[in-house]
Amino acid sequence: MALDARIPSGPLDQKWDRCRSELKLVNPANKRKYTVICVGTGLAGASASASLAELGYNVLTFCLQDSPRRAHSIAAQGGINAAKNYANDGDSIFRLFYDTVKGGDYRSREGNVFRLAQLSVNIIDHCAAQGVPFARDYGGTLVTRSFGGAQVSRTFYARGQTGQQLLLGAYSAMMRQVHEGRVKLFPRREMLDIVLVDGRARGIIVRNLITGQLESYSADAVVLATGGYSNVFYLSTNAMSSNASAIWRAHKRGAYFANPCFTQIHPTCIPVSGHCQSKLTLMSESLRNDGRVWVPKDPADKREPSQIPEDKRCYYLEEKYPSFGNLVPRDVASRNAKEQCDAGRGVGGSGFAVYLDFRDAIARNGVENIEDNYGNLFQMYERITAEDPYNVPMRIYPAPHYTMGGLWVDYHLMSAVPGLFVLGEANFSDHGANRLGASALMQGLADGYFVIPYTVGGYFAGNEFGKVDTSLSAFKGAAAEAEEKTSRLLAINGKRTVADFHRELGMLMWDYCGMSRDEAGLRLALRKIPEIREEFWKNVTVAGAPGEFNQNLERAGRVADFLELAELMVRDALHRKESCGGHFRVESQTEEGEALRDDENYSYAAAWEYTGVDSEPVPHKETLQFENIKLAQRSYK
Repeated sequence: MALDARIPSGPLDQKWDRCRSELKLVNPANKRKYTVICVGTGLAGASASASLAELGYNVLTFCLQDSPRRAHSIAAQGGINAAKNYANDGDSIFRLFYDTVKGGDYRSREGNVFRLAQLSVNIIDHCAAQGVPFARDYGGTLVTRSFGGAQVSRTFYARGQTGQQLLLGAYSAMMRQVHEGRVKLFPRREMLDIVLVDGRARGIIVRNLITGQLESYSADAVVLATGGYSNVFYLSTNAMSSNASAIWRAHKRGAYFANPCFTQIHPTCIPVSGHCQSKLTLMSESLRNDGRVWVPKDPADKREPSQIPEDKRCYYLEEKYPSFGNLVPRDVASRNAKEQCDAGRGVGGSGFAVYLDFRDAIARNGVENIEDNYGNLFQMYERITAEDPYNVPMRIYPAPHYTMGGLWVDYHLMSAVPGLFVLGEANFSDHGANRLGASALMQGLADGYFVIPYTVGGYFAGNEFGKVDTSLSAFKGAAAEAEEKTSRLLAINGKRTVADFHRELGMLMWDYCGMSRDEAGLRLALRKIPEIREEFWKNVTVAGAPGEFNQNLERAGRVADFLELAELMVRDALHRKESCGGHFRVESQTEEGEALRDDENYSYAAAWEYTGVDSEPVPHKETLQFENIKLAQRSYK
């Protein structure tokens, strides 16, 4: 089935204006009659809750954490992109649009990406007005730095704490609405299911993580802003509580899952240090502004980095990609780091690391300049590794980070389920096969502050809504299903821990559906995942009772969902017989080892329909139209 993205016709730079002008409106008095559920309080969720409540809607906001401020957006470090051209270096809305489409290897929608570039300008003004402490020069003007995949300086930042500061701004706006009574906040709740009434999303079932009790809530629309699914790899840069359960349960209720194989491996992560490690720590891509990536030319050279002279160092990104150097996109930098380590040039005890060296930047700009820009990042690295990056190079290696795939949404950010809107990393819409650094914060805030307030109103004004409450059979049935799954997990009483199964799945996914994929490995994974899932449901141990605080039960439910999602990821990777961005099929590469697309056969988004855990999903296609950018083989040389 061909999918209708509802992208307005007309010139690219007029599509969003046309969409807004054609949407029906809800008058201010009538907005009070509508209730919106928003799940997630990261940048997308908090900004959406604040914006919708500011308009007058009643908003019910849910989060896993004890405080909305602990949403994972707080971990973002390096910055947020915007096409304001403050550096006067030739940036523009079109250039940001072009860089994003090219960076995503031509697997994203032109309409969505151009809208994102347009709105980026408003985001910075809005956040600065909130008091977000962006870096400024001596005269008070906002300053920027560069990120991968761009030759201009367009990334606004607050040292290495940009996500934290932006989230505090969105949180403050949301809490103002909590005080006004238009947002009701429900922390420590985990969404277990979407409730459909007459085919529309009208509520959710949640588990109170403190009491263990199930709770039901009704509304006129549901907004999911629950982040990505990189924790399917077990070790990732995501918080350990980050999960895919909300979007996966929505998928099982009819929302299509688009491009699940498009996952991003971040090149700048502190390497794995042991088998029992539970998560990885990201070092911001902004460090590649001043840090130079290198390895010893001789694989046998095991000297300390300070003892290796300049002529014995291989600055492989600068040599291979002279135009972009260390600021190539993440997928390119990650594959090249792996290539160097596979060739035996890796550094550190494991051999799975490369150097990120600030020696030249410190000599050129001084220690004070580096401290001003990256001080907290250097402190974090030293606390974790006991090495001082002011004196010795950082050791970095690629790690799972972001997911470009997610629930399929149209131009209005509505999924295949009417009334179910999906924002930020939880949807698939803006980044194609690879996200450029500093664009996640941009998308989350654009979706929440500037898109969803219009499109939710258009949905309400264009439809009639009967009264719905939690006494309906649809709510009782969904709650009973959630209760049955909980009881089933607690009754297994097996011998393996939840973490043991998660680790086994993660290693399998990293080996066969990670930085590189081939048909043989993907088919092996497709056989192994159902075997792991079958054993999980026979041999996992989950202690405790259903009606109580039980973190083991929380994790078991999330891993059960990962065991289903992982199979869809592998199917998607197997069916896409091309390389593009973060999806690197070994069989499809250029002579130089770069990703080789097949535009004739795969220039589309694959949106999968759920048909049952033991049935093959049905793929639907949204053909991608490129009217303003010419398809070309990516080159950063």
